[in-house]
Amino acid sequence: MLNLPNTITLSRIILVIVYTVALAIDGSVSPFINEVTGGWFQPISVTACIALWAFVVAAITDFFDGYLARKYDLVTNFGKLIDPLADKILVGAAFIYLAAVGICPFWAAILIIFREFLVTGLRQLAVAQGQVIAADKLGKWKTTAQLTYCIACMTQLAYGGNLIEPLRSLSIGEIGWWFRELALWTSIILTLWSGLNYCYHSRHLLRD
Repeated sequence: MLNLPNTITLSRIILVIVYTVALAIDGSVSPFINEVTGGWFQPISVTACIALWAFVVAAITDFFDGYLARKYDLVTNFGKLIDPLADKILVGAAFIYLAAVGICPFWAAILIIFREFLVTGLRQLAVAQGQVIAADKLGKWKTTAQLTYCIACMTQLAYGGNLIEPLRSLSIGEIGWWFRELALWTSIILTLWSGLNYCYHSRHLLRD
């Protein structure tokens, strides 16, 4: 029987479907839009805006399901397995799209997705041996950095120049670029670090 935290986790997977469908409908979104018309916070793409907010809500649920599970002692083996899986689906969908439209470097997306497959494989080995590998704090920090980068990129796609036009004299666009770069490299470093950490602590699973 599903409890509240697990239900929230499953809702994150549903939001990924909303995110993917919205972006699939609008194939005209370009990361290179510089000049747009309209008012502040007016989206340049309605479907990209829907995708952005579906992604934001999904990212928020990543905090609440774990918080509620720990606070009300609702931690289950199912939750330990489905929560990291939902994170991987969410992050993977975002990085695949961002790489496809030319925002995220292709090699970075491959590296991040490879790490997720690697950790998933280790978890499958653990389950086969009657163990469950829960997400650790380093993995959570990694996910936070990845979600921050994806949200920053999706915000640019959804709102573009409209978001920064009133503040263009403050070079907000340049600050946004540096912020995305910082979030990306933080994600890459934490991805490598947490991946190696999982491998080290799971090395016993590879022994017969």
